Amino acid sequence: MNKIFKSLLVGAIAVPSVMLTGCIEEEFPTDVATQDQVMDSPKAAESLAMAMPAYMNAVLILPISVHYDFGYPAMMHMRDVMTGDMPIVSSTYDHFNSWESCQSIGESYLTSQFTWWYYSKLLQTANLTIGAIDPETENPLNKQFLGSGYAYRAMALLDMARLYEYLPCEKTDPKVAGNPYMDGVTNVTGYTVPIVTENMTEAEGRANPRVTHEAMMEFLINDLDKAEQYINAQMRTSKTMPNLACVYGLKARAYMWDEDYAKAREYARKAIDAHGAGTVTTRDQWLSLTTGFNDLSTPSWMWGQQLLSDDNAVKTGIVNWTSWSSNEYVQGYAASGPFVMIDADLYSKIEDTDFRKLTFVAPAGSALSGQENYINNNYLLSQGVELPEYASLKFKPGAGDMESSSTACAVGIPTMRVEEMYLIEAEAAAQLSPAEGKTLLEDFVKTYRNPKYVCNASSKEEVVDECFLQKRIELFGEGLIFFDYKRLNKSVTRYYPGTNFAVARRYNTEGRPAWMNFVFVQQEASGNAAMVNFNNPDPSGLYTAPVE
Repeated sequence: MNKIFKSLLVGAIAVPSVMLTGCIEEEFPTDVATQDQVMDSPKAAESLAMAMPAYMNAVLILPISVHYDFGYPAMMHMRDVMTGDMPIVSSTYDHFNSWESCQSIGESYLTSQFTWWYYSKLLQTANLTIGAIDPETENPLNKQFLGSGYAYRAMALLDMARLYEYLPCEKTDPKVAGNPYMDGVTNVTGYTVPIVTENMTEAEGRANPRVTHEAMMEFLINDLDKAEQYINAQMRTSKTMPNLACVYGLKARAYMWDEDYAKAREYARKAIDAHGAGTVTTRDQWLSLTTGFNDLSTPSWMWGQQLLSDDNAVKTGIVNWTSWSSNEYVQGYAASGPFVMIDADLYSKIEDTDFRKLTFVAPAGSALSGQENYINNNYLLSQGVELPEYASLKFKPGAGDMESSSTACAVGIPTMRVEEMYLIEAEAAAQLSPAEGKTLLEDFVKTYRNPKYVCNASSKEEVVDECFLQKRIELFGEGLIFFDYKRLNKSVTRYYPGTNFAVARRYNTEGRPAWMNFVFVQQEASGNAAMVNFNNPDPSGLYTAPVE
């Protein structure tokens, strides 16, 4: 029987302001290398640089123990459950309930503190690396680490900008009281996050306003230009550190967010070419029972995270990616009730000739029932784990080990795959020329996923929608589709005949949901005067499910 333990504090927690710490007041390590030390020792630079991938998997960083606190992978899962693609039916052990149900995600809750705190510290690790390495250094390793710092900073800031930028939506009003630092602006539409750099003083940090979409875009591209300048394509030793292909991939993501489709298409193709065209995940790799979506060496993975058996997240056994994403790890949270599932309507849109459909439990009596890629369903049943229809089998526990945490939880986690670049290229092309986008999309799916695929779309809107659909299928569970929902102003539809969403979360929206404009934690305004009266409106409790 699976052995799961409840956290002492489950769900959203309203935290007194004295327990929250704004970005400027957080304590960061002071025993780091100085620039002079780094100039003399590449090892010192390396230790700073490797803190960035290490922090991707930081666990239990909050002052209160909550089991959604497992670093960047938690951000990925959080984003997915806020869409219409990942129903989580059971709430008994579901620590992500607040994000799924749009409850208790306002400025005074630990949920908001966690997101802001995690990203702020990830940004700080990048700033420490950038600030300690002289850009004029002749040491090639130090240049490589400096480039990685700029890429990591751009990755973190791009995520933050897309999460917190207020975009028009139903149910909330972007008008605010305004702030003297914002020069009379009383509407938060189009504003992202404050930019924190390696040279910012404490005084500057305490009066650091949110910047516009345009200002953030300029800063991001400048960082990525520097990353491109300093990173040597031949020097990467691990996929946990970005290379040139990843830099191009970040530019492709940024330009899509900016709706500069010509540039997005250009850099998506650059990323594909730099990584290696044709390195798309194969059917055997996708459906592997031992290395399916848990192996950093998978050729299509451009950038990823790696958990090792001696990492703290693995040692917890349950506060980690495998616990929450792999239904087949019997010791984990997912297998204990909050199963990771695919939306029934989305599942129905995957053709039976598409092998990706085999990574979900088929409805009884349907064409694919009995063909799914279980590791060992009899073992699951013997442990009291009966996966429901539409349950995900995509993310395998490490080495296919369904029970031992030291192996099952020591996995690779995808941060960027080349398939995303193919789909960005197709959509960007479709935004400019529907016929070209349609051809690119059809070629990708037919060549790599479903030989019988035909794209029947013709108009620009239809082709873009088909690109969006293929992204939802391809990138399910990888924490990326949230950004497409928000960017494309897509509705979340959870209430329809045959839905598999829990009754309490059957929300249908008109366009992007209000909950996709993240709220800053209240303590940020306490440490940063430019944030006073300039927060996004709280969407908590604005949505109610229809009465059955």
